Amino acid sequence: MRILSYNIHKGIGNDRLYRIQRVIDVIRAEQPDIVCLQEVDREVSRSRYDDQPRLLASALGFPYGLYQLNVRLRRGGYGNLLLTRYPIRESHQISLRLRTKKPRGAQLATLQIEGRALHLVHWHLGLAEAERHWQMEHLLAHRSFRGAQHLPTVMIGDSNDWRNTLAAGPLGRAGFELVTSPPSRFRSFPSYLAMGSLDKAFVRGPLRATHARVANHRLARRASDHLPLILDLSW
Repeated sequence: MRILSYNIHKGIGNDRLYRIQRVIDVIRAEQPDIVCLQEVDREVSRSRYDDQPRLLASALGFPYGLYQLNVRLRRGGYGNLLLTRYPIRESHQISLRLRTKKPRGAQLATLQIEGRALHLVHWHLGLAEAERHWQMEHLLAHRSFRGAQHLPTVMIGDSNDWRNTLAAGPLGRAGFELVTSPPSRFRSFPSYLAMGSLDKAFVRGPLRATHARVANHRLARRASDHLPLILDLSW
């Protein structure tokens, strides 16, 4: 199965133009089975009041999806979007907001894949290191996560983890393996001159990453301020 994680920056590219079709073209070229998107707008003026979750699901042809509105604006807002070709057997969406910091969230979905269950965790983490560590501890202790902890699990998304401390910290202690390593091979931000390995994937259980890469081509460098992460997994 192929998972794509992508902070689409509301469909606004490095030229400061709103062009959601570029994002669609970047995703479609990779032919993913599961798509995890961050900073997806819904009914916001800067993105022409588009319902991006509906638009993206329709344009890419995904039958199943979940949208999590994290940041509410005067009109509309933005958040995380999960699209999948596989049925969603169970789902939870939890807040990762620490006190008065910017709202963040995680989507937890149990997917039914050819008779097997996969637990997918899709998140967009905070900007401060202490905040991110609290978010991971909060997530790992949450009853919605613990209810599926016996399943093979993938955690993926925009981690904002510049110093790469989560792998040796809370996720490492919980038995998760960082598959987007070494960081020098997975630089995804800023897209026009990628220096930081911010978009990360972790796995636990009987899963193997057969291939992982960042899509660094001309259209991807223009479509958003992040480059997409592509992860191929097998049982």
